[in-house]
Amino acid sequence: MQTQFPASVTSEMARRGFTRRALGRAAALLGAGATLPFYNEAALAQLSNIGRLPPDAVKINANENPLGPCPEALEALAKAARLGGRYQYEETADFATAMAETEGLKPNHVMPFAGSSDPLHRAVLAFTSATQPLVMADPGYEAGQRAAAFIGSQVIRVPLTKTFAHDVRAMAAAHPTPGVLYICNPNNPTGTTTPRADIEWLIANKPKGSLVLLDEAYIHFSEEPVCSDLVAAGKDLIILRTFSKIYGMAGLRAGAALGRPDLLEKLRSFGAGALPVTGMVAAAASLRSRNLVPERRRIVKEIRDDIFAWMRKQGFSFVPSVSNKFMVDVGRPGQEVVRAMAERKVYIGRVWPAWPTHVRVSIGTPEEMEKFKRAFVEVMN
Repeated sequence: MQTQFPASVTSEMARRGFTRRALGRAAALLGAGATLPFYNEAALAQLSNIGRLPPDAVKINANENPLGPCPEALEALAKAARLGGRYQYEETADFATAMAETEGLKPNHVMPFAGSSDPLHRAVLAFTSATQPLVMADPGYEAGQRAAAFIGSQVIRVPLTKTFAHDVRAMAAAHPTPGVLYICNPNNPTGTTTPRADIEWLIANKPKGSLVLLDEAYIHFSEEPVCSDLVAAGKDLIILRTFSKIYGMAGLRAGAALGRPDLLEKLRSFGAGALPVTGMVAAAASLRSRNLVPERRRIVKEIRDDIFAWMRKQGFSFVPSVSNKFMVDVGRPGQEVVRAMAERKVYIGRVWPAWPTHVRVSIGTPEEMEKFKRAFVEVMN
């Protein structure tokens, strides 16, 4: 049975030029959920779901954090799980409060989610249309473009700059009436950053009526400043955060959208339901673990520096990253290398059409990266 949008949502989407058919397809998000082509597990995992692997396999294809949840998070979720017969809505409210305090925001500027894919899709549904496209980097994280295509919104892809940053001036000029200008910082798949000054420029110079959607899923791996202060300043900005990456909670599902209350309210009608309490309490506990982020940033940097030094010594070409993944130019169709590595039980990431000879590699444990080195040398020689 198809879900009906509230009259206010239907009116707003009609104003943005949605046809009756497009409205029906958007409504299917609520009624069909996980059956949608852009909102099922394979799509949310962005093709990283490769099934059960051998015990000795190396899985460095999904930008996961092998360190897993911190001890404080594990303790909190175990306690919440014992009360799993209750919805425990108050834990979601407590998480929002903890997130707001951490970011210097009011609680009504934080909307909790199970990860950041959900609010990413909702933002595209809420702010784009046939006349208000999604503008994004190329290569960039593809989830949003699938939601846009599903409801008939145009997608405009703008190549990265020579320094692998988002070309904010080209993005601002890409269309006179964009709906969403999407920046992933650090970028996925390249792991490279867009300077804070460029983000501020885009917010100040974007076409009127558009939204800057800033995905900071990987921000804590880098030394780049977060932009939550721009949310506090009331800018036309929504920031996405997830606990799947540096916090090691990919399987537990916790995240948030940060923005002005009027912007967040536009996301609310595109979904409903209680959030997983285990994810909520684990996320709140992770925020209270003050040394977690700097310590894990240090650990990942050490492993990343080691693999980069090795690759330079071997003469391999790659894009320097400040995140937990990087792109390698293999000099031939990238999918060939992905398959060859899998034959050696080392599962690396995928290939982006804009860069057909590059493959993405996630940062694993030191032992996993040693296995990667051995397999990669075999494949490349």
